[in-house]
Amino acid sequence: MADRLAVLGDAAIEVLAEHGMRGLTHRAVDTAAALPAGSTSYYARTREALLELALTRMAELDESELPQVEDTASVAKLTAAFLHASITTGRTRTLARYEFALEATRRPVLREIYDRIGATYRTQLKASMAALGSPEPDRHARLMMAWCEGVMFDSLAGTGATTPPTLAELELSTAELLRML
Repeated sequence: MADRLAVLGDAAIEVLAEHGMRGLTHRAVDTAAALPAGSTSYYARTREALLELALTRMAELDESELPQVEDTASVAKLTAAFLHASITTGRTRTLARYEFALEATRRPVLREIYDRIGATYRTQLKASMAALGSPEPDRHARLMMAWCEGVMFDSLAGTGATTPPTLAELELSTAELLRML
C-alpha cells in the first residue's frame, strides 16, 4: 500500500506542477500514474484527501533531502545542493509546493495540512540553527527559511527564472548567510 501511495503522490505532484491546482483531479492522477481509472479514488476519496496525499508525499521526499547538522560549512554545502536541486531536477516538486501554498490561502482545510507539514521543517531548521550556535535560533530559522523560499521562487517564477543561480553561487551565498547569522 505504501508503494501505491508513493506512486499516486508522485503523480499528483507532477499533475500539479504541469496543470496547476485546477488540473489536479483523481482522473488526471490515475492517468499520470498509468493506473486504472478509480485507483486514486480508492486511496483518496475526497479532493482534500488527494491534496493531503500529495502534500504528505512532498514532505517525505523533502525530508529525505534535508541537510544534517554537522558544521556551518557542511550545512551550507548541503543547503545549497538542496536549493539547486529544487530549481533544477526537483523543479516539479517546487512548483507543486507553490500551487499548494497559494491554494492554502483560500482553503482552511488545506491551510491546516500545509501548516502542519511546514511546522516540521521549521522545527528542524530551528534545531539546526541552535546546533550551529545561533544566539536566536527562532529568528534565524525564520530568516533562513524565507531566504531559501525567496531563492527558489525567484529562480522558478520570478525575474531570476531566466538566469537561476549555479550550485557554486548557491554554496557561496548560503555560506555567507550562515556566517552572518
